[in-house]
Amino acid sequence: MKDLRIVFMGTPDFAVTILKHLVDNDYNVVGVITAVDKPAGRGRKLNESAVKKYALSQNLPLLQPKNLKSEEFQEELKKWNANLQIVVAFRMLPRSVWAMPEYGTFNLHASLLPEYRGAAPINWAIINGETKTGVTTFFIDDKIDTGEIILQKETSIGENETVGELHDKLMYLGAELVKETVDLISKGDVTTTKQPELEEKPAHKLFPENCKIDWSKSLSDIFNHIRGLNPYPAAWTTIYNNEKEISAKLYGVSKEYFEHEFDPGKIITSKSELKIATKDGFLIIDQIKLSGKKLMDAKSLLNGYQFSEDAIAR
Repeated sequence: MKDLRIVFMGTPDFAVTILKHLVDNDYNVVGVITAVDKPAGRGRKLNESAVKKYALSQNLPLLQPKNLKSEEFQEELKKWNANLQIVVAFRMLPRSVWAMPEYGTFNLHASLLPEYRGAAPINWAIINGETKTGVTTFFIDDKIDTGEIILQKETSIGENETVGELHDKLMYLGAELVKETVDLISKGDVTTTKQPELEEKPAHKLFPENCKIDWSKSLSDIFNHIRGLNPYPAAWTTIYNNEKEISAKLYGVSKEYFEHEFDPGKIITSKSELKIATKDGFLIIDQIKLSGKKLMDAKSLLNGYQFSEDAIAR
């Protein structure tokens, strides 16, 4: 068994679960690297990353470099004398950092690589209507998410599963996979597999532009788009109602396949139901957030908000 000295790099809650699993199982984490504190909210108060908060609670040595290529940071990193680095939801590392430890640097990615390389793999798997996904550990190389695969674990995606639900499932699956990967490295039993050449299924970063709902698409595609962005960052549309424009984010939705003659985007309401026409049915809205209002169920919204007969989403 190799005596491992581990440096962990990560930022969000997803990464905390993996780090906590290592600490709880008595792995020797000699240091943690996370993002610099960033101003957030109306008061622009500095916000610490989830990983930083956890590292401080465990008295783990911590670095927050602005520049990963800086000599000062790399000298500090060398002082930890790590022989393995683990990266989970962090930024791209320069070769001088990922090549530093004796046993390499591996990354946990929330997809079955080579599918869904990129920033938002969990979202895009659902948006594209996939029925399975998983987690992958691989040794980092010069490109993004292209290194040789160590281990993978697969899981199904439920027909109505949201990205929030799948995120948590993959987080716990990833924690187990990282532990298994570390154990293989410790025993010197690692064999890697080169990533196969497959047709690209990219996981582009999410921006407001690619979160907007396209009402010309099929009901199934629109439904997948919304659950693939629920709860974050949320799919949105513009509602035209009584000559006013209002932005709306859609959360809980369901499908109703039905032949009709309405234009896609047409809003239809009753006392307790809000639905929007698509080319092959209706999208039933269960949860919605209009700009300037809180998130609410459709029935509550309809109690105090009126849609005109010609209201439409575009």
